[in-house]
Amino acid sequence: MKRYAFSSLHLRFQVPYSSHLGYSQNAVSFFFFFGSLSRNFSSVVYSGTRPFPDYSPKKPTIRDSEFVLHLSTAIKQRRSEPLHRILRSFESKFRSDHIIWVLMKIKNDCKLVIDFFDWACLRKDPSLEVRCIVVQIAVSSKKPKMARGLISDFWTKPNLDVGLSFSHFVERLIYTYKDWGCNPLVFDIFFQVLVEIGMFDEARKLFDKMLNYGVVISVGSCNFLLSRLSNISNGADIALKIFNEYPEVGVCWNTASYNIIIHTLCRLGKVKEAHSFLLQMESKGCLPDAIGYSTVVDGYCHVGELQSALELIRDMGTKGLKPNPFTYNSIIIYLCRNNKVVEAERVLREMINHGIVPDNVVYTTLIDGFCKSGNLPAANRLSNEMRSQKLIPDTITYTALICGLCRSGKVIEAEKFFHEMLSKGLNPDEVTYTTLIDGYCKAGQMKEAFTLHNQMVQMGLTPNIVTYTTLADGLCKRGEVETANELLHEMCGKGLKLNIYTYNSLVNGLCKAGNIMQAVKLMEDMEMAGLHPDTITYTTLMDAYCKLGQMVRAHELLREMLDKGLQPTVVTFNVLMNGFCMSGMLEDGKRLLNWMLDKGIKPNATTYNSLMKQYSVGNNMKATTEIYRGMCAQEIMPDSDTYNILIKGHCRARNMKEACYFHTEMVEKGFSLRASSYNALIKGLYKKRKFTEAKTLFEEMRKEGLVPDREIYNIFVDLNYGEGNMEMTLELCDEAIERCLLGKTHNEQK
Repeated sequence: MKRYAFSSLHLRFQVPYSSHLGYSQNAVSFFFFFGSLSRNFSSVVYSGTRPFPDYSPKKPTIRDSEFVLHLSTAIKQRRSEPLHRILRSFESKFRSDHIIWVLMKIKNDCKLVIDFFDWACLRKDPSLEVRCIVVQIAVSSKKPKMARGLISDFWTKPNLDVGLSFSHFVERLIYTYKDWGCNPLVFDIFFQVLVEIGMFDEARKLFDKMLNYGVVISVGSCNFLLSRLSNISNGADIALKIFNEYPEVGVCWNTASYNIIIHTLCRLGKVKEAHSFLLQMESKGCLPDAIGYSTVVDGYCHVGELQSALELIRDMGTKGLKPNPFTYNSIIIYLCRNNKVVEAERVLREMINHGIVPDNVVYTTLIDGFCKSGNLPAANRLSNEMRSQKLIPDTITYTALICGLCRSGKVIEAEKFFHEMLSKGLNPDEVTYTTLIDGYCKAGQMKEAFTLHNQMVQMGLTPNIVTYTTLADGLCKRGEVETANELLHEMCGKGLKLNIYTYNSLVNGLCKAGNIMQAVKLMEDMEMAGLHPDTITYTTLMDAYCKLGQMVRAHELLREMLDKGLQPTVVTFNVLMNGFCMSGMLEDGKRLLNWMLDKGIKPNATTYNSLMKQYSVGNNMKATTEIYRGMCAQEIMPDSDTYNILIKGHCRARNMKEACYFHTEMVEKGFSLRASSYNALIKGLYKKRKFTEAKTLFEEMRKEGLVPDREIYNIFVDLNYGEGNMEMTLELCDEAIERCLLGKTHNEQK
């Protein structure tokens, strides 16, 4: 490529490079457009560059000159009267030729030029030359937005011959440049419009064309091209090529340019290369900023290299750069995705300690993470904290909370959040509705589920295959298989096709309803429909057989699954583990756990909980503790079930010191005791004559709305009666009668 000598007065813009930072493409265009006003454009012509041509329009006749003079005088002398009324007398003699001659007379008043141009357009179709003249005047009058509109209007015309029009437009813009404006910003605006409408090849041709005249398109506009290219398929390679070639012809890339390329490389999964670019910036005269570092941090998180991401954050500190919410959110999302929600909250606290205010996205990510891990108290705590920070929960936040509550069977609370969401003026989407419908279905409240489905349709939302699958699943679990089939026929009638998830949901529903033979038949129907049962299908059936104690049949299904080349998941092994434990085959369960570890299959908390629960029920707390230690050694985070199992087990074994230790740790991690664990702790403490501690837990339990068992009520009725506290004695008696004797309890008494 030929090299050119250029002025050093090139633009340096700091531009947003991605919509994930909150900038739309229109905002990007707006930024380039108006940012350019504060910079000097240089059109220095050196030897070897072509001069701009002189403008030489056709000369008017004497009669035309007189007409143009009268017309332009009338335009200049107008006051507040509309132009069309003043020029009405000129309309009959007005020709297209007159436009340029009138513009020569009024070119120093941009407003008059635009008004006259609009008037002329309604009467005569202006030539391309006229349009380019008006564009030049608008730019030289510092009206770039107006110039942009004039160019855009031309390029959005229907049935435009792009190739021919581009050639003519460039030619006319160059021809009118010297005498009508002489401001190189006009070429930048044209370049930006071409990029905006996706004419990337033409934009690059314009760039090359202007080099012949000694004009370099500004770095801000070139950044815009890089940004748009990086977001289209196969555009990344072109963006990288431009980045490597343009410095040879005078483009001085800035920090924003490097950030765009870094973002592009990370999106392609080339994070090491992006990191290398980040380190090279200083040697190229550009200082890296928090955006560049945060982008690479996010890239490392996406490819699972957390340590590299954390090291990069430390490097930011040594460079005097402050991480932003996006930096921390990348780490938080990674940790939540890998079920390390407690560590993710620690990152949030570190973020706050560094004076960085978390945004809506950070809180919502954590709330969703805690909901998915079943830790609803922590999710609610963060939701309240979010509100205290004056951050308003959005549809995604509410949907996460509704989903978490529905998974935990707390549909009434989920419904309250749903109505609160509506009262705040937020519009639930298909995901929100389907989530709550799923909650109703799992709770067996099919009437409410279908009512919500109808409401969803009335709101103009279209139920999707997930919605119908959820409803069909709920019907199957209630044994209403025929109704479920009718619903699926309705779904097919709407053009929705049954997929593997629908079949799996039906298989699951039939298994839950005890119709295993029908579930097996449905699996055969799947094959006939051209859909092959997957790991989830087999795991669901294995679970049903395990719960019936038919471990031989479960093993047969596992072998059949492996023969088909399907890979078991940790859920598959958890199903087998639960089957072994329920059948009292604890040694087989331990062998399965060791085999998983040997094969590199990482168990989760559920795997260990199954074994711990059975050993705990058998009062073998030594074995239970060993399994717990093995779990911690594998860096697997205990969940709510883990702590409840340990606490109840140690209470039964009268190891109250250990039980209290696990209770403290559990609370610190944001988990809550179940009613059965409260009962076990209170009884254990009472037997150890720790009355104050027992009473504190009893009051806490009642405050949480959980129901103590009869023995607990008897203990505290006797204690209060013995202390002469008749008012509390009677209150507890009434409460015990209502909740225990009448069986009015909604608690899980495990």
